[in-house]
Amino acid sequence: MKGMQRITINLLPLPPVLCMPGTSRPCFFKTTTDTPVYIPAINRMNDPEEILSFIERFSFGTIISAAADGLPTATHLPFLVERQGTSFDLISHFAKTNPQWKEIAHNKKILVIFQEPHAYISPVHYEKALNVPTWNYIAVHVYGEGMLIREQDQTRAVLDRTVEHYESAYKPQYDRLPEDFKLKMSQGVVAFKIRATAIEGKKKLSQNKTKSEQEKIIRTLSQSKSGSEQYIAEYMQRHLS
Repeated sequence: MKGMQRITINLLPLPPVLCMPGTSRPCFFKTTTDTPVYIPAINRMNDPEEILSFIERFSFGTIISAAADGLPTATHLPFLVERQGTSFDLISHFAKTNPQWKEIAHNKKILVIFQEPHAYISPVHYEKALNVPTWNYIAVHVYGEGMLIREQDQTRAVLDRTVEHYESAYKPQYDRLPEDFKLKMSQGVVAFKIRATAIEGKKKLSQNKTKSEQEKIIRTLSQSKSGSEQYIAEYMQRHLS
């Protein structure tokens, strides 16, 4: 797979930046493509709103940091997106028994990866026999600085928001749980936020193929029993329309 183009977020106060020429919809951060990392222009995600919407939809990510010995550490976690004017924060929590939380505070080199959905693409969909299999996918990499949330009430708030976000129908039952139980639960986690400083997004959706070939792929993936493949068909259809 080819590399991904990094989009750097300008965190200085900015006037509203238009996501698309000729529209009045403001972006949440300003982006540039001033980076040596290579990505085909047709696969580059340039619309900040599209990127944030993708993260919010597929919010189970992988956070990667490095210990003192340089060995990378990764944990798979659900993330909330908190928009902050021209930037945004990613908010989540570790189990306190997970030592990775000790690598988060004041760490400016944290990476969070969101990679879902994806699908194998067979060359049987192509008009010419001289082709090989490939993989379609969407992925977003968020780089940022970590901050621990140490206040107990703020930690409780993170857990409350997480429940509300992922299962609002359960929230009333959650609210009725004994306070000592919820306190003990919150004391067993370490909440944190990642302030985004740069982001890279790639959507590889057979954009380099003919419309007929793309339509064949969409039909096949739409009929798949795999939810991931159906999502890829959905995103391909959006870009084909």
